[in-house]
Amino acid sequence: MEIWEAIILGAVQGFAEFLPISSSGHLILMQKWFGIEENQLFYSIMLHLGTLIPVVIVLWKDILGLFKDRMKRFWYLVLASIPAGVLGVIFALTIDFDQLFSEYLWLLSIPFLITAGELIFCEWRNKKYLMNQPINAKTAFIMGCGQAFGVFSGISRSGSTITAGSIARVDRKENANFAFLMSIPIILAAVGMEGISLITGDGIGSIDVVPLIFGMVTAMITGYIAVKFMLGIIRKANYKWFSVYLVGISIATLVTALV
Repeated sequence: MEIWEAIILGAVQGFAEFLPISSSGHLILMQKWFGIEENQLFYSIMLHLGTLIPVVIVLWKDILGLFKDRMKRFWYLVLASIPAGVLGVIFALTIDFDQLFSEYLWLLSIPFLITAGELIFCEWRNKKYLMNQPINAKTAFIMGCGQAFGVFSGISRSGSTITAGSIARVDRKENANFAFLMSIPIILAAVGMEGISLITGDGIGSIDVVPLIFGMVTAMITGYIAVKFMLGIIRKANYKWFSVYLVGISIATLVTALV
């Protein structure tokens, strides 16, 4: 892998992990465009770790807050993580969506469109209803079910989580902060599952260390920018331009698959 390719993949992972546009779908598409095949799983693990750091930096006060007030918020986070955890394990044992979409790229255009529709619905709902509910067991579980929907490649995890929060009519600031807190266990789980697949598979193989470092640093920087940016966007509930972009990337995916 060339350094410039690692930087682009790192930027894609950093931005798309937290913007509601699907990091997994974009990485599949970018790897197809660049013809990258070697050590995809290991690079994915490292890029996931790179995106974990900015969440901790931005939300460190919220992370510390998980352990206050009898750890109620911590248990809400555990509850919210269960649906995605269960669905993730089921898919890990049955269907490899990343592999499926890599072989049949045209299928990837469908979840991109689903996410676009999801975001349009989310913006409409935020304008129609008052968002004033706190994070509690009920709203946390609803957001967790939304996050589980984001297990599918091409479906944005952050977009699904935020949309579920709007369905539960969670306060916008609470929706934003808790949605990104929810990304921490899911990213750690993804790293763990990918690590197991790596160990039980062919191993790491040869690694280009310098491109990997550039990719991770880029993922950290862009992830930080994306988290800060999205915290403001969620509070304003302005998602239509993401929907327009997703329709465009869906078309680009189809064109790539057909040429």
